[in-house]
Amino acid sequence: MQTIEEKIGYTFQNKELLKKALTHTSYAYENNIESNEKLEFLGDSILEFVSSKYLYENYPELKEGEMTKVRATVVCEKSLHKVAKMHDFSDFLYLGKSERKMGGQERPAILADSVEAVIAAIYLDGGIEQAEKFIIQSLKEDIEIATKHVGDKDYKTVLQEKLQEHGDVKIEYEIIKEEGPDHNKSFEVQVSCNGKKLAKGKGRSKKEAQMNAAQKALEKLK
Repeated sequence: MQTIEEKIGYTFQNKELLKKALTHTSYAYENNIESNEKLEFLGDSILEFVSSKYLYENYPELKEGEMTKVRATVVCEKSLHKVAKMHDFSDFLYLGKSERKMGGQERPAILADSVEAVIAAIYLDGGIEQAEKFIIQSLKEDIEIATKHVGDKDYKTVLQEKLQEHGDVKIEYEIIKEEGPDHNKSFEVQVSCNGKKLAKGKGRSKKEAQMNAAQKALEKLK
């Protein structure tokens, strides 16, 4: 535990909180203990609050819609997966045997969820200031980059403009898979143009999955 504490820059008074934050449902089921799901739920709310507060206090020039866009860009599976990789979370996860065999320690969704759980664990152990410190240190760079590109067109808009260069077309985003409990769902979306399938994308919200699908479609069209 000391190694991961050094990596995240916080020493727990209650080490069991940290262990629970790193306990995936597969391991919890095998060992009849509590998983990190409830901590994920709390961590998600703390992350939303802290990132919103940081944007409000540090970027007064941003409008409400722009702050929402920046927050959505940063508070997503991709960014949280990056944070987990930065701190080597995959080395410390408690996973069930079958999940580990399938490479669960490298799955972006599992790693992103563990970051939210660790945020909640830090909050419960040391208070909001410590949780805020970890969040901002981990995401400050991504927030800065996102604010500089907040006026850029999103992937769905760019894809639509590209596909409609030579006339109107029918672009559809279809949800082809939906997984997880209500508080922690993941979606897979397929984008098609005039019935032709272009790409699939994943995300923790329908919007994020659509954006991911549009991004992949653009990469294929280049």
